[in-house]
Parts: sequence; C-alpha cells; structure tokens
Amino acid sequence: MELAHSLLLNEEAYNQLGEFKKAEFVFEWLRFLEKLLPADIREKQSKLVEQLVSLLTSSPGPPARQLIAKNLAIVYSSGDIFSVHQTIDKCNELIRSKDDSPSYLPTKLAAVVCLGYLYKKLGRILGNSFLDTVGNILKAMKNAESQGRYEIMLSLQNILKGLGAAAIPCHRDIYKAARSCLMDRSMAVRCAAAKCLLELQSEAMFMWSTDLDSVVTLCFKSFEGSSYDVRMAVSKLLGCVLVSAVTSKQASSRQNVRKISFEEALDLLGTGFLRGSSGFLRTSGDILKGTSSVSRDVRVGVTQAYVVFISTLGGQWLERNFSALLSHVLDLVSQSQPKAIQTQLDAICCRRCISFILRATVGGLLGEKAQIATAKEICQAIWKLKKVVDAATSDCNVETRVGTTDVITSQNMLICALEELGNIIYGLGTTAAPVLQDSILDAVISVILHPSISVQLAAAWCLRCIAVALPCFLSPLLDRCVERLTALKSSPEAVTGYSFAIAALLGTVKQCTLGIPHCKGKVIMTVAEDLLRSASQNSRISIQRMQSGWLLIAALMTLGPAVVQHHLPRMLLLWKCAFPLSPKDLETEKSRGDSFTWQVTLESRAGALCAVKSFILHCGGLLTDEVIQRLLPPIPYAIDLLTLLPSLNKTYGNPLKPSSVNYRKRLYELLTLLPPKTYEGNFSAVLKELVLDLTQSDNQMVASAAYLPSLSHQNEFALLGPPLQETEHRFIEDIAGGSLEYDPYSVYERAADSDSVPKPLPTTISIINAATHLFGVIFAHIIVQQNVMSAFSTVLKHLASCKGNLGSEDIRSSALALVMSALESSNPLLRCSAAESLARLAQVVADSTFTAGLAQISFDKLKSARDVISRTGHSLALGSLYKYLGGISSSQHLNACVGILYTLSQDSTSPEVQTWALHSLSLIIDSAGPLYHVHVESTLSLVLMLLLTVPPAYAEVHQSLGRCLNALIATLGPELQGSSTTVSALRASCLLSCTVMQDNPDCLVQAQAISCLQQLHMFAPRHVNLSSLVRGLCVNLSSSYLLLRRAVLACLHQLVQREAAEVSEHAVALAKDSKEDFAPGINIREVGLEGALLSLLDKELDPKLCQDIRETLTHMLISMAVEKLSFWLKLCKDVLAASADFTTVASVDTTQEEEVAHTDDELALALENDERFHPFLHPRWSTRVFAAECVCKIISQCENAGNAHFDIALAQEMKQRDSRVLHLADLIRMAFMAATDHSDHLRLSGLQMLLVLIRKFAAVPEPEFPGHVILEQYQANVGAALRPAFSPETPPDVTAKACQVCSAWIASGVVNDLNDLQRVHQLLVTSLIKVQAGKEAQSQLYNEATSTMETLAVLKAWAEVYIVAVERQKKQSNISRLLFATNIREESDRDQTSSVDDLLQLVQADLGNLSKLWLAALQDFALLTLPLEYISQLPIEGGAFYTAETIENSRPHYQNSWALILYATALWLTNTGFLIGDSDEGLTNLSRPVTPTTMCQDSTSKAAVKSPEDVNTERFHLILGISVEFLCSPRSDAAMEDITSCLHALQAMLDVPWPRTKIGSDQVKELSVELLNVLHRLILTRESPDIQLAALEVVQHILFAAQEHVKEKRRSAEVDDGAEEKETLPEFGEGKDTGGLIPGKSLVFATLEMCMCILVRQLPQLNPKITGSPGITAGKPQLLSETGSKLVSAALGILSDVPGVCSPEGSIAVLPTILYLIIGVLRETAVKLPTGQIPLTVAASLQALKGVLSSPMARAEKSRAAWNELLCMVRLKKNPLLGDSTKNIADSLLAAITVFILSASPEVTTVECLQMSCIEKFKSAMESKDPVIQLKCYQLLLTIFQYPNKAISYPYIQSLAASIVNKLQETEKAKPENSAELQVIQEGIKVVAAIIPLAQEEHRSQLVACFLPILISFLLDENALGSATNSARSLHEFALQYLMQIGPQYSSVFKKLMAASPPMKARLESAVKGNQESIKDKTSPRHSKNPGKSASIQLKTNFL
Repeated sequence: MELAHSLLLNEEAYNQLGEFKKAEFVFEWLRFLEKLLPADIREKQSKLVEQLVSLLTSSPGPPARQLIAKNLAIVYSSGDIFSVHQTIDKCNELIRSKDDSPSYLPTKLAAVVCLGYLYKKLGRILGNSFLDTVGNILKAMKNAESQGRYEIMLSLQNILKGLGAAAIPCHRDIYKAARSCLMDRSMAVRCAAAKCLLELQSEAMFMWSTDLDSVVTLCFKSFEGSSYDVRMAVSKLLGCVLVSAVTSKQASSRQNVRKISFEEALDLLGTGFLRGSSGFLRTSGDILKGTSSVSRDVRVGVTQAYVVFISTLGGQWLERNFSALLSHVLDLVSQSQPKAIQTQLDAICCRRCISFILRATVGGLLGEKAQIATAKEICQAIWKLKKVVDAATSDCNVETRVGTTDVITSQNMLICALEELGNIIYGLGTTAAPVLQDSILDAVISVILHPSISVQLAAAWCLRCIAVALPCFLSPLLDRCVERLTALKSSPEAVTGYSFAIAALLGTVKQCTLGIPHCKGKVIMTVAEDLLRSASQNSRISIQRMQSGWLLIAALMTLGPAVVQHHLPRMLLLWKCAFPLSPKDLETEKSRGDSFTWQVTLESRAGALCAVKSFILHCGGLLTDEVIQRLLPPIPYAIDLLTLLPSLNKTYGNPLKPSSVNYRKRLYELLTLLPPKTYEGNFSAVLKELVLDLTQSDNQMVASAAYLPSLSHQNEFALLGPPLQETEHRFIEDIAGGSLEYDPYSVYERAADSDSVPKPLPTTISIINAATHLFGVIFAHIIVQQNVMSAFSTVLKHLASCKGNLGSEDIRSSALALVMSALESSNPLLRCSAAESLARLAQVVADSTFTAGLAQISFDKLKSARDVISRTGHSLALGSLYKYLGGISSSQHLNACVGILYTLSQDSTSPEVQTWALHSLSLIIDSAGPLYHVHVESTLSLVLMLLLTVPPAYAEVHQSLGRCLNALIATLGPELQGSSTTVSALRASCLLSCTVMQDNPDCLVQAQAISCLQQLHMFAPRHVNLSSLVRGLCVNLSSSYLLLRRAVLACLHQLVQREAAEVSEHAVALAKDSKEDFAPGINIREVGLEGALLSLLDKELDPKLCQDIRETLTHMLISMAVEKLSFWLKLCKDVLAASADFTTVASVDTTQEEEVAHTDDELALALENDERFHPFLHPRWSTRVFAAECVCKIISQCENAGNAHFDIALAQEMKQRDSRVLHLADLIRMAFMAATDHSDHLRLSGLQMLLVLIRKFAAVPEPEFPGHVILEQYQANVGAALRPAFSPETPPDVTAKACQVCSAWIASGVVNDLNDLQRVHQLLVTSLIKVQAGKEAQSQLYNEATSTMETLAVLKAWAEVYIVAVERQKKQSNISRLLFATNIREESDRDQTSSVDDLLQLVQADLGNLSKLWLAALQDFALLTLPLEYISQLPIEGGAFYTAETIENSRPHYQNSWALILYATALWLTNTGFLIGDSDEGLTNLSRPVTPTTMCQDSTSKAAVKSPEDVNTERFHLILGISVEFLCSPRSDAAMEDITSCLHALQAMLDVPWPRTKIGSDQVKELSVELLNVLHRLILTRESPDIQLAALEVVQHILFAAQEHVKEKRRSAEVDDGAEEKETLPEFGEGKDTGGLIPGKSLVFATLEMCMCILVRQLPQLNPKITGSPGITAGKPQLLSETGSKLVSAALGILSDVPGVCSPEGSIAVLPTILYLIIGVLRETAVKLPTGQIPLTVAASLQALKGVLSSPMARAEKSRAAWNELLCMVRLKKNPLLGDSTKNIADSLLAAITVFILSASPEVTTVECLQMSCIEKFKSAMESKDPVIQLKCYQLLLTIFQYPNKAISYPYIQSLAASIVNKLQETEKAKPENSAELQVIQEGIKVVAAIIPLAQEEHRSQLVACFLPILISFLLDENALGSATNSARSLHEFALQYLMQIGPQYSSVFKKLMAASPPMKARLESAVKGNQESIKDKTSPRHSKNPGKSASIQLKTNFL
C-alpha cells in the first residue's frame, strides 16, 4: 500500500495487481491524494486529470467514484481550469452512452457523481454549461434504474449547492424530476430526492409560495409506505419548506410571492395528520364514507415534520407562539373529525404523536423559565376543557353522561395536555415550585372526576410526576385524594379516579428519598378494606369499588417490607376471602349468578391476583415459608375458575369477555412468579388453557411485534429494521401501541427509561406475552405458529438455563419439525426466533451428532435452495448454532460454514441474503475466537471488496459488513500492534474499511465505522490517526440519529481516558480550521469540546447517552482541569450563572469586597446572562448540578496538584495565574448561586461545594492582612447561602446538609468575632429548638426517617462544634501555660483566647440539652446495632429519634452520625468528670418516646431514679460498648474519621479518674484485655498511622488505669496492715506469686502483643523468626519515617510502664522481653542526623530504658535480687551496647551506657568487669577522631562524675580523669581549627574543672597544678590576639574565664605555680591586660556564675 502514496498513480505497480487488489490500490491512492490536495500540482495537473478520468471509465465502485469526483473537483479548483470543460463533456458523453449493460453502469454512475462534485466545487465559474449538463442528466434519469436515480438526485443536489441562484433556469425541470423520485419505490431514491428538493427550496421560491400546497401534498404521499430514513429526510424537507414560507423576507418585499402565517403552516401540517396523503384541496370519498383511516406512516412522518418545523424556527419563536401551537395540536386529537380517528389504536397513535411533538419542542427547545410559562398555558387549556366537560355533564343524569359528545371529544385532548404537563414539571424538578403556587394542582385534581378512565389515569400520572419533582407535595396530595375518595364514595368516577391518583402517588414513594409518613400506609389500607367490604352494598359501583380496593392494596405493596409487614395479616385474610374456601363453595358459585355478578367476581379476583403479584415483586424479604403456605390455598380454586371461563363466556357472551381475559392474564403473571412445584398438581389444567390462548386465531394480530423482540437476541434487531432499533423517534415509531388505559395497575409501576409514561400493551397482546412466559416455566418441569414459536423459544431458554432436557425422542422430533417449518416462514421476526430456537434446541439436547445433523440440514438447504426466505433463515441458523454452542466442535464445520456464507454474502442479486449471511458470519467470528484466525485474512478481503462494490443504497448490507469488521478486529485484538508484513496488511485493510464506512451516507453504518475505529484505537493506538478520528466524532456530535450519537460518545469516552488533552486540542484546532462549525448549535471554537459536550448534555434526553457524556467530561476534567483551570471554571460558571433565577441571586449576593469591584462583577454577569453573549442558554437544573459537581472535582484535583493552588502568596510568587486560590471569589459566588437556587438538587450540590471550599481554604492566610485568613471576607456570602436552608419549607435533606456546612464553618476557625459567629450559630440554635420540640414539630410531609436524618444532622453538627471548641481550649491552655512559664504574653494571644472562650461559651448555653440528646441518640444507635436475634428486645414504640416502623430507613442516618456524637459525649462526660448526676430539668422540652433504660428518663419516672454512680456506670458502658462493637469489626467501607473519632472518645473518657477506676479494676479486667485485643486487631487491619497512634494512646490510658489500680491496692494494704511485717502483704499486680501471664486473660500480655506488633512492623529485624537468629543481629541502623518514629516511640513509652502493672514476680518475667525490645530499637535506629540531633526513636529508647531501670520493681525486696541478676546478665553477655561494631552510633550507645550507670541499682553498676567494659567504651570514644563523639563523651562523663553516689562515680573519675587531662595537654600544641574542635576542648575544660572539687584534699592541689598550665597555654598575647582565628580567640576567652575563677579559689597553688614559671606568669599578665576591656563587655553573667552548666543540661533533662 505504500506504493500508492504518491501524487500520481503508480501505474507500474497498479498493472501488476489482480482485479480486486487494483480496486483496493486505487482507493488507497485516492485517499492519499485527497489528503495531499490542494497542493501545487500545475506541472503534473494534466497527467493527474488524465489518470483520474481514465479511472472514471474503469467501472469504479461507489466509494471510489466519490473520491475520484472529489479529487477532480479539488484539482480544478486549486489548479488551472483549462481542461475542465473537456472533462464535463467526457462525463456527459459517458452518461449519453447507449450501453445499458450492468458492467457499464458503474461508469455512468461515476460520471454522474463527478459532474455533481465539479459543479459543487466550481459553481458559476463553469458558466452556462450547466444547462446542457442538467438536461443530459434528467434525460438519463428517464431510463435509469434505482441506483442511477439515487446518484442523479444526489448529483443534482450538489449542482444546486454549487450554482446557487444561478441555476434558476433549471429549477422547474429539477423540481419535476425530484417530484417523481419522491414517490419512487426505492426508499434510497426517496431519501436522495428529499435532499435534492431541500437544496432546491433554498433558492426556488415557488416551492414555498405558489407551489406550496402541491409540495406539502407530495410530501404526504411520499410518507406512504415509507421507511424510517425516508420519514426523517422528507419531514426535514417539509419542515424547512414551511419555515421558508413563514419566515421569508422576500415574500414580504414581493407582492406576488405568497407568505403564510405560523397558524396557516400548522393547518397545512394538520391536514396531512388528519387526512393523510389524500390531500387537503379535495376530500377523499373514502373518508366521507368513513371507510379509511390515515396511514400510520403518514401520521408519524407529519409528526416528525412538526418537530423539524418548530425546532428550526427556534425556542424564542416557540415561546411567543406556544399558545397557538398548543391549541392546534390538541385540536388534532379532539375527535371533532371522528372519521379520522376511528379506532382506539388510532387514538393512541395520535396521542403519542401529539405528546412527541410537545415533548420534542417544549422539552428540547425551551429553558426553565419558558417551560414554567408553558406549564401555565397548558393548565389554562386544561381548565377550559374541564369547563366544557362540566357544562356537558351538568344537565345530564348519570346514565347519559358518558355518551355526551363534548366529553368524548375532550378526552384525548386532556390526556395529551396532562401528560405534557406532567413531563414539564418532572423535568423542572423543584424549580417548578412557582408553577404550583398557581391553580395547577386544582386543575389536575379537578380532572380526576372526568368520566373517561383514560383521562383519570393521565391525571393520576400527572400527579405522580408532580410528586416526584416536588416531594413536599406527596403527603398533602395523598391526604387530599384520600379525603375526597372517602367523601365521594358513592360516585363511581370519584372512586376510580381518586384510587388511580392514590396508587400513582404510592408508586412515587420509592423514587422520593424522603418518603412519606408511615401512618399513611395504615390510612390507605383502611380505605382499601372499606372499599372492598362496601362493594356489595351498591351494585351501581360494585365493580369500581372492587377494582379500586385491590388497586390500592397492590400499590401499597410497592412501599416495601418495612411498611407492608404491619398490614400483611390483613392482606392475607382479604386474599383468602377473595376465593372460594372449599370445592363446595366453588360448585355453589357456578350454579348461581348472572353476567354482572360474574363480572364483579372476576374483576375482584383479578385485583387480588395482581395485589399478590405486587407483594411478591416488591416484598421479597417477607416471603418466608409460612407466608408462602398462607398464599397457596386459594391458587387451586383460582385455576379451577380459569378452566370455567370458556363456558362462562359462552353463557354470558361479550360483556364478560374483557373481565375474563384480564383474569387469565393476572393469573398467568402470578403463576410465573410462584415456584412451579407449589401448583404442580394443576399443570395439565393450566397447560390446556395456555395452548388455547397461544393458538387462537384472533390473537395473531400484531402480537409478534410486541413480544418477539423480548425473546430475540439484541443483535438480531439489526435484521428486523429501524422499528425495533433504538432511535429518538422510537416513541412514535413503535409498532405495538401501548397505553396506560390497557392496564390501570401500571400507574404505580415505574415507566421504562425510554418512556415518559408506562405503555402497557392491549390485553389481547399482553395475555399472549404472559402465556408465553408461563408456558416456558411449566413446560420445563414436564414435557397458530408465531405465538407457539415464541413460547417454545422460552421453553428452550428456560431448559438451557436450568440444565434440563427435552425428554423422549418423539418430543425432540416434533420440536425439530416445528422449528424447521418456522425457519422458512415469510415473517422475518419468526425466522429470527426459529434460528435462536434451533440453536437452543441443540444446546438442550447436548448431543454432538444431533448438532452436526442440524448443521448438515442447513448446509444442504443452502446449497439447493434459491429462494430468499430459505437462504436467509438457514444462514442465520448456522450463525446461531455457532453462537450458542461455542463452535460446532470441529474446524471442518467451521470451514464449511464460512465457505457457504462467503458465497451467500456475494450474491449481489439479493441484498437481503447478503445481509443475513454477513450477520450470521459476524456471529460465527464472535463465537469462534482464536479458531477463526485462519480465515481472518480472507474474510477481511471479502468485507473490503463488498464495501467497495455494494451500492450505498443497500445500507443494511453495509451495516452487516460493519458488524463483521467489528468482530474481526476483536478477534485480532492486540495482535494488531505487530509490525510484521501480514499484520501491517491486515491493519491497513481494517483502516481502509473504516474509511469507506465513514463516508457512507447511512448513519448506522457511520456508527459502525466509529465503533470499529474505537476498537482499533484500543488495540493499536499508534496506528489510528487521532486527528481525523476526532474530526469524524465532532462532525457527528449532534447527529439526529441516536445510535450514531451513542457511538460517538462511546468512542470519545474511551479516547479521553488515555489522551484527553490531545483530543481536546484536535477538536478546537479542527473547529478553527473549518469555515463552519461541525455540529449545529454547538460552538466548539468558543467553548471547546468540553463546552460542546456540556451543551449536548443539556439538550440530550437519552439517559444512557447523558451518562456517557458525564463520564467523558469527568475523565477530561481529571486529566486536564489543573492545567486549564480558568477554562474549566469559566465553563462551570457560565452554566451556573445561566440559572433561571440568576437576577434574583445576583441581587442577594453580598460579598464583602469593594463596592466598585461589586458593580463591575454584577455588570459582567448581567452581560453574560444576555442571550446574545451567553454560551449556555437556560441550562436545565440537572446540567447545573453536574457543573457544581465538576467544581468539587476540580478542587479535589487541585489539592493533589500542589500547594500553590491553596496558598495565595505562593501563587503570586510563582506567578501562577491559573491557581485555584486566585479564583476563590468566583468559586464562592458559584457555590452561593447553586445553594440559593429553586432546585433542591442544585441546592444540595451548592452546599456541598461550599463545604468543600470551607474545608480546603479555611487555613489559607490572607497575605495583605497578617493574622487573617482569606475566607474571612466571604462571611456574608456563607451566611446568605445557608440561611434559606433553615426556612420551615425547606426539605430535610437540604437542612441536614446545611447543618454540616454550618458546623464546618464554625469549626474552621475562619470567624473569631462573637457577633459574626452568632449569625451562623443562630441557625444551628433554631434547628436545635426544632429537635427539642420533638414529634409535634415534625413535618408531616415526609417519612419519619427524614426527621431522624435531620435530627441527627443537627446533633452531629453541634457535636463537631463542641469537639472543636474543647480541642481549641485544650490547645490554648497548653500554649498559655508555656507562655506563662516563659513570662511572655502578647495581646494577640489574649484575643485568640477570648475567641476560643467565645465559641465554647456559645455551645455551653445549650450543652445541658445537647448532652441528653446525644446520649439518647447513642442509645438508639446501640439498640439498632444489636444482632437480628435480639430484634425482639427493641422497644415496641421505637427509640428517641426513630419509630419502630422506620428502623431500616433510619439505620444509615445513625451510621453517618454516631462517631462524632460519641466523641462529643465522651468529651462532655470528661469535662464534667463523670460527677454530675442526671438532672431532669433539661428534659421538659423533650417530647420523644421514652427509651427503655434510665439514661434519658423523663421526669415522670421518678420512682426509678438511680444514683449518680449507676447513671455514670450506664453511660460508661454505653460509650465503651458502642466503641468496642464498632472497633471489633469495622466494615471495609467504614470511614477513617469514624474510627479515629471512636478512639479519641475512648481517650477522652479515660482522661479522668472515675472511668479509669472502672476499667482498671480486677472485676472488669477481662474488659480491658478484650479492648486491648480489639485495638490489636484494628492495628493489624488498618494501615493509617493516625489510627495506630490513637490506638496506642488508648493503650497508654488503659495501662495507666491499671497502674493506678495496683498502686491504690498496695497503698490500701499498707495502711490496713501497717503493724504487720511487709513480707506478709499479699502480692498485687499481674503475675501474682508465680509470675505467670495467661494469654487471653493477661493485660500485660495483651499490651506486649500490641507493642511487639507495632515494633516488628516498623523494624522487622527485631523478630528472631524473621532474622533467623535468637538475638539481635548486627545490621545497619536505619532512620524511620516521621510517623514510624512516632509509633515506635509511643510503643516504647508503653513498654517502660509495663513493669508498674506487674507483681514483683511478674515484672521478673517480662523484664527480658522489655529490655530486648528497647535495646533492639536503640541498636536498629541509632543513626546520625545531619543536624547533629539524635533521632526520636533513640531518645524514646533512652527514656524507656531509664523508666525501666528506675522502676520500683527494681528495688522491691522480692524482686530486687532477680532484677539485678537479670540486668547483670544483660550487660555481661554479648551485648550490642558493648560490642565492637558501634563506631557509627557511639554517641547514642554512650548515652545508653550513661543512663544504665545512673539509673540501675548500684549492685549492678558496681560489678567490676562491667565497670571496666564501660570505662573502655569511654576511653575509646575519647580516642575517636570524630569531634562530635568526643564532645558527647565529655558531656556524659561530666554527668557521671557529678553523680552523688561516690561508689558509682569514683571508679570512673579515677580511671578517666588522667586521660582527659592528657587529651587537653595534647591540644596545647594543635590549636582548634573549627567550632567542633573548640567545643570539645571547652567541654574537656569543664569536666576537669568539675573533677577538682570532687578530688581528695591530698590530690586536689596536684590536679590544679596540672590544670592551670593547660589553661594558660590556651591564652594569646597582645600581638597574637588581633590576628588570631575566631576559634583561638574564643578558646583564649574561655580559658581566661576559668583561670579567673580557679585562681582565687586555689590561690596558694596558683601563686606557687606563677613563681616557679615566670614565662607563664608573663603570658597570663599580658592576656589579662590585653583583654580586660573585652572581658568586661563580652562575658555574660551566666558564664561567670556557672560556666559550662547549660552544655550538660539538655542530656540531663531528656534522659537522665
């Protein structure tokens, strides 16, 4: 293919190829040439033109001829046009040729196409030559076949486009030709003619003026017998012609040109809708006679034309003229021309059409404001129609009412109006609230009494839509309907209508998260029972009452098990009473009764069956064995009645038939849901009835179309045409006309996603559906044509799924005969079903021989048969066999299948055979998988050949080819990335095929092409041209075809996951390069691809597509939002600012910025709000919610991107203009706009955005005002955004979210001023008052669980505020203590303290009530977490904040809130010290159910008052119980915050003595151990360092509690037995007398386990099992992370406290372990830090070592000896502290030795060999070359030397003093060169100075005599002082200081020494004299008084 990539065709390579390869080569060259042009081609133009013209005459295929024509046109437009007329003449000559052979046809067609493109590109440049050309083409059309007519029409379209107004002379001729083609038998020709006429009408004024009537009539005729594509094309033509007629400016300027009004245009369309293609100038005789109805195709086509007409005029036009449109479309269904709507099916079809017109225009074109106005218009129309009905019925009695003409006339109008009103309000959501303030509700409810059931159902559904959109109306509407039903029980219309309304509203509850009060269920059950009991009292309304009663019960079942379980006994009793109680009763029933009685009976029992069906579907949780047994007894009698129905129908005739059919259907539906074994005794009776229903001849109408699709595979829909494919017009294209009146019980069910209203099928059809499914279920347990086939297919499906078999050989043979006959049916639906049944039959039989036989039958048939039907059926059978059996087990069969299907797919005489064969081939490719690899190359060549040769008019063949290509690409998979020649060729063929399909005019083929490219991009991304792919996607982004749009979005979704930025850039670049925007109505140039997708999301109605758009945008946001921050924020701001109520919002916005900036911003926003400038006009609330969610995601992305997004100073410093913090004002404004919108969903999103902003920006400082944060300036905005959420009418979920924001705002610390805090605090106070008011203040609009949600949200918010206030107070008190200690206190600190006190003071006022409410909530939570077996122990009336009926709904709210409430309660109890009793004064306002325990008792229960000790104990156990239960097994999805809060609560509770006495006592020791085990498990399962640290804190508290307990017992024993000998005192602490620790019962063992777990996870080498050594191996020390160091330090702190909990014997048992771990940590983490400090773990080890060594157990009489022995063993064995490999960590180990020497017992430390080892370590450290180690050594020795116990210190002084003096003498010669060496010498001087006072008198003078010369040697003379280094000068001053101190103290020695050495004296005098002034100025008092003290203080403080 590379040889084809040149400017000129490589003729040499071309001539060497075969015939098919030539076509492929040419196509590749033409593609390359198209990309290359326009280029400078003048030198080679003539040769290029010659080659292109020669290709024109070589019979090119359809794609090739298009490219030849395009390239020729580009060549001439970019080069010289000298030979263009020769080319045109050549083309005309080819067209005029008399050769009519099929082989010459492609050449003629290529010439036609070429002419079209030449004139399109060159236009008027070609002069008048077009006259001859057009004449020639039109002449050729007279004898052309369909392909010719198709290409001629498209070519004429191109000619007209290129010539524009210049083509006027030919307009009439083209018009005449196109008129005839618009009626062509070929659908493709009709489509092409419509496109040609559409182009013609833009210049040919006569089409929309003088000839307008005939054009309209022509379009109506074209709709007759049309396909979906034709209707799309012709409706677009008709709509545009009428738009031109209405809006033309030329018509107004010319008198002879006719212009029509909007109303007249509607009338023209209305004529077609009512009269069809018979015309509007003359009325057909058939219509006058009433024998003709309008064709469905015409009606649907006209409907689409209405939509095109109105959509093209635009939203503003519609807004102004909606009144006229509404009046017109309602008049279409008014039945004022009853002959036009003759049947119920006609009426339903018409209603659907009108609903579609209104939905597509009002729903798609109008913004929310306009929709609100529209809803009011529709309401006015409903009132008018209602008045007409009232006038018609007021003078009539009941009997004549229904027959009134006006009543019948109005019913369809009302249905359409009500359905559209419901749709509008449903779409508006809570923004529709202003509409309902008017009289809309009254209007809808008034229509409920309409005599027509259809209207009543429409009104009920409308009420349902209102309730879903505005949940606050649900309860009031139910109350109103129940009240009216009760009041008007004697009116049949009222009973029926209001029961429909109640049922519809009940069906809404599961869609409304806020629900309804539980009591409503009781009320409705009572009403239903009353209706059923009173049905027999008045025969006039018996049926209505029966139907209504059961309808209400069935609807009640949808409320779910929580509600139904309370009414189940009553429902089961009613069910039992609905049927005979015995066979005798049944016999009696048969013998009496008339037609009416049986009608009532059947309706009643059908209702009962439906109620039980609803129960099974919606209350599965209640279907226990007991309930099933109670359901079963009436079933046999119900089946007996079923067998009686034929005789009853015979006896009573037609009046009974509808009730009879309804009963049968309901019974079939119920039996399908019940387990078959429960009624197996009645199988034969039921089967007889099923067969009767399935084989009745009058049931063979449109049933197949209704239910066969549900039994066929989705893939087969492509073979059955557009009616079964998903399109935007599916609502009106649907074959089976379903409607709500066919099954009133559907009113409480949810409509399918694609439907706005449920569409149950007619009973005659739906009964077959029910029978089919039941037949499949029953037949599987045992063993005309269309219905039987579908039923049999269901049987096989069921058998295959349950691994059943078909039984005997006879059944198998009969089944095979049945399927084979159906396989050759003329009905394509039946052939599809038969092919699937054949495959399922083979699957069930599961015999390879049988399967091979089936395949052979099809092989033989396909070889011999020549008819289309046989070939299509058997070809599909082969594919289905392969699909269901995963291959027919042998490659031979695969080869045979592929060979036959290859042959069939090349049968150009029958496109239908090609389509089915290719579809079957795609099934085989899909199923064969790797087995198909051998055929891939040949199949790909076949696909490409057919794509290049099959005419585009045969779109269905191209669609099948697309499916094959898709399957082939999936088979090749990742192999497509390969670089071998074979793979490259396959990949090139795939890409070439995709290109051909992309250029196909059929949208579904284009969708296939995109899907194939998507797969190619997934497997071989480098080889797919992203730029051209993105261009193709953008072009089709707003296609009118739903499936194409879905394919585009699916592909985009995949692309942006990998290359979001590139896709976005390509889209914008391509949009800027192209002259006109890709997608109409979407401006990619201005708003980018992201904005285009947002705009599409706003307009799109398909739920699946909307989901794809959201996910695509989310991926783009995650990839690009940080880099394109301003762009994304502007997009979101534009969407949110386009709110319907933005003007109101802007006026409320009170940002505390400069007034000038305010004005500018508002002006800018006002401009943005102008429709001319705004990129998003009136976006829907759902789009705005998505935009708000996007903002939250953007903030999250920025958080991951770096600090510059949250630090304004850093952002300004980095000059990062696109920083999030710089956009804060916009973010706050967006959150404000969203939070104050009318839409509740948007308010929730806005509050969430505000919450995110507060949390992320709370700590961001304001650089211009130090000490302040950036959010302070937005206080007013936050307050204004929150205030509306606390109004009484606000839904509870919004208030709950607002409480969360309030608490976050107060807790954030942004606001410190008391007045500012009070504004938001007051909102929480209001909510708290509402909570305290209890049930009286609860809203009766929603379910009780919503009150629980709101209450807990309020309590959680208060808890958060209280926690923050207490934590701040603790922090502030710590700071104050520190400041007080250092005598520093500043004004700002006082201010901060006051703000903390203010916050706590605000909470303190309500703390009494809050604490009781918190405790009540915790008790509720504790009860709700009990296991199911304890559910009987729950209080009958519910808890404090939940009711017994709403337990399940309330659980999630408790789960969401309990943790913070627990922490707050623990803090409150801690702050009161568990000392305050439970006073009752705060509970007087609390009208809630009394809880079972006395924790929150009401004042009425004084008799049971407990002591404060008991109350505190209960509270303690409540908090501990909740904590342990949660921490035992926190769910995997449990929030980390909950775990942390729980641990903090335990910490807080154990901070005070009383709870510690409880948990530390021996009686609850098991509790402590259990808690430790729980914490151990938590540490093992949660990696979070915060959680682990918090858990260790709790362990520390538990250990401390145990220590206190042990100390207290020892103290008590000593006091009690003071006179006795201490040896007789009992042992306290763990270990007792034996020292044994029992795992599982020992607190110490559990603690050691915890610490070991932490230490080994951080330092695995501590575990001997891991290292393989019993001791600590000498590894390289490591530095732990900060969190790791904290964890290890905390564990070591706990370890050091463990001996304090043990008895003396117990302490001996644990000591080795503790020392092993402490020393191990020291060894493994003792590394040098660059700063010179020691690591945190080393410090902790030393501190822990000191704690252990100084433990009381080390000195206790019973354990001292053992401790000393153990410590000696530890020291004398091979100890890492005394090893040789300690050079790197000498300073840390010296510190450890020092700690040991000073802390251990003298009995240990004075052991001679131990002392010698330690002295050697110090000596070696002094000899170290590292000054840091020397310095540390001197500091530690100073501490040892100064130790009071001389037995310990003297040996070290005696051994090491001489060495120190020697070291100082050595430094006389080598002066210090740096500060480190200087510090060493200074520290040495300090040590020697400290030794002097400690020396004995006889040695002291000798030591001074040695020391003074050393000091004098460090002095500098007068001359040297000036030039000396800083170190030498400092040493000089330091030595001089010590000389001045020591000299006077030991004057005799000093004088003696001076006298003996005159040079030394002279040096001293010189130094003193030279530095006298300097010493006065520089010497600090501290140094003079106590030199060297500070240098040793740090070590002492830290460790010793």
